[in-house]
Amino acid sequence: MNPLYLEVAVVVLGIILLMAEAFAGAGHKRGIAYAGIVGLLGVLAATFVADPAAMNAAAPYANFYRADFLAMFLKQFALLATAIVLVMSVEYAPTVEASMPSERRGAGVGEFFALPVLACSGLMWMASAADFVMIFVSLELVTITFYILVSYLRGSAASLEAGAKYLVLGALSTGFLVYGITWIYGVTGHTNLAAIAGALPGLDHAVVPALLFGFGLVLVALGFKVAAAPFQFWVPDVYQGAPTPVAAYLSVASKAAGFVVLLRVLETFVVVPDLQAKIMPVAAILAGATMIFGNLAAIPQSNLKRLLAYSSIGHAGYLLLGVASIGAPFAGTAIMFYLGAYLLMTLLAFLVMTIVAQAAGGDDLSDFAGLNQRAPQLAFAMLLAMLSLAGIPLTAGFLGKLFIFECAVQQQHYVLVALGVIAVAAGFYFYLKVIRAMYWQQPANPDAPDIEAGPLAKFTIAALCALIIWLGVYPAPLLALLR
Repeated sequence: MNPLYLEVAVVVLGIILLMAEAFAGAGHKRGIAYAGIVGLLGVLAATFVADPAAMNAAAPYANFYRADFLAMFLKQFALLATAIVLVMSVEYAPTVEASMPSERRGAGVGEFFALPVLACSGLMWMASAADFVMIFVSLELVTITFYILVSYLRGSAASLEAGAKYLVLGALSTGFLVYGITWIYGVTGHTNLAAIAGALPGLDHAVVPALLFGFGLVLVALGFKVAAAPFQFWVPDVYQGAPTPVAAYLSVASKAAGFVVLLRVLETFVVVPDLQAKIMPVAAILAGATMIFGNLAAIPQSNLKRLLAYSSIGHAGYLLLGVASIGAPFAGTAIMFYLGAYLLMTLLAFLVMTIVAQAAGGDDLSDFAGLNQRAPQLAFAMLLAMLSLAGIPLTAGFLGKLFIFECAVQQQHYVLVALGVIAVAAGFYFYLKVIRAMYWQQPANPDAPDIEAGPLAKFTIAALCALIIWLGVYPAPLLALLR
């Protein structure tokens, strides 16, 4: 099967869901989410039989679309993340309904389920983008969809404020991207990444500063997308104000797509040793700054959403450490393994938070006090997510960090490894704050009813917990596949 059909199938699924929403009654909106989950899992299954050899090398799309292993991995990543976000959205639906005006109560929920599917198609196109024009168009499809989703709670001032901030800063980063692409095109005469890589060795040294200027502008834009310091200031406010499933989607899928594009661009420019010598130290500086800022800024947070927002910045730093160590033989595998582990543990934390916040009415750490007494299964799932995010042995997060640090040591980034150890130590503190609240603090209202999750959410939580432990204990099958 031609891999290009995968994106087509997701776009068709999103359009069908939007059309179904127009005819579904107020009590049947959740069926749109269930249909989306089934459809996405069907496309996910199709990715394992898609054959890149089925692509026509002479077709016009062959110049801007590639289906290598990295692309297929991110497609699977985006499909799985979107399906889990839809599970989260089902649990979050009462909040969406309550945010609507009374005369439209229940309206707008269907689009909340359909829009992530369309964003998923953009993420999949980003994974296969081999041309700056394709990167820009697919990135804008994702970003514009997120503009809508972040500000979706029209009755919430925090959501509208988050949407406005994301819109302004997102448009600014888009400007940097387009301007940087313009400079690169002006120097090389190409927007295709392979053609640019072929043109770089023959460039006159006089135009290298202009080329580096264009690359720097592109790096600023991608730094915004992956929440790298110092371009991360939008993250805490946007995550806190956005609907929880949207914050989870931004934290996982959008970040992963940004890293794949960053890897594609770096792969293009480091073919010239002189450029590599100038670019890779910048990546190393970004990695160190992002690790330290994200983990230290998370320490004083008392709101779990903001804590996970700063945590996501810290994890972007670990991934950037892998990018800075890309010369190591194991680096590509380590980055993909870390992305997979990050998907599991972050979405598990956000899914539990969604369920608890719906029952407790908030997402501060105080709302999780005594959670073990009200919902021991949810408390254990959050415990496992926090331990994995912190990097405790026998979890996927521990091996992910270990592989990244191993690559950094191989590349002799000893200072970055030291900064990474400091960042991990800081992470132990603020992740354990969540565990302390759940197991050692008493609930504010001891008479509050127990918290129950829906059957689909229970199954998803159990599957995520099992995968986190499995990858932490026996990662060999996945590593063999990634290699």
